[in-house]
Amino acid sequence: MSLPDEWLVPDWPAPARVHAFVTTRAGGVSEGEHASMNLGASSGDIPERVEANRAIVRAHLPNEPPYLAQVHGTQVFDLDGPRPLERPRADAAVTGKPGQAVVVLTADCLPVLFTDRAGTRVAAAHAGWRGLAAGVLESTLDAMQTDPAEVLAWMGPAIGPGAFEVGSEVKDAFERVDPAAATAFAAHRPGKFMADLYTLARQRLDRAGVGSVSGGGFCTWREHDRFFSYRRVKESGRMGAFIWIA
Repeated sequence: MSLPDEWLVPDWPAPARVHAFVTTRAGGVSEGEHASMNLGASSGDIPERVEANRAIVRAHLPNEPPYLAQVHGTQVFDLDGPRPLERPRADAAVTGKPGQAVVVLTADCLPVLFTDRAGTRVAAAHAGWRGLAAGVLESTLDAMQTDPAEVLAWMGPAIGPGAFEVGSEVKDAFERVDPAAATAFAAHRPGKFMADLYTLARQRLDRAGVGSVSGGGFCTWREHDRFFSYRRVKESGRMGAFIWIA
């Protein structure tokens, strides 16, 4: 079954056995601001519609992935270990099992997909500015247990640098770790800056030694018809970034 044309397939040098895609607003049954492919169960949508949307996506996956309770932290859920009784509280997930899909949900935050060059480990991370500053990408790399030089990363749709206004506390949080992060912030008005999540993520991945970083260039806030955006609409839907080993 072919994917809907509106969904995104990463353009990156991943091995053939690694498959990935990101949903957009298209292809589901939700209505209003959740129209139409909302995958977020806590977004204010009708639960039956969310379940129907997840069933549509499930038809394109090898199995039903565990949907995480994302909290803007750095916890990584290892799908190869024991499964908790409750929904895992984590902002990234990793697996080395063929046929096991991994997913994170976003609507302005940055989804980052990972694989090693051999296609033996894959991961997905949800990186809002808090998680990114705290080290969620580095935690994901650690959980992959792979030489970062052998890791490929792809950055999916997030709020763009022309739409993401933040305070000085956000800029300071990144500069405390890496002074070079200042290049990802443009002065906008007194005490406010426009932040570039893509540049911040690239800097973090480069410092961690990741061999290849692809993707970026989207803006969930500006591309209203294509993507959900929490900053634009508080009861926004959520897109899913999926990856697995065939």
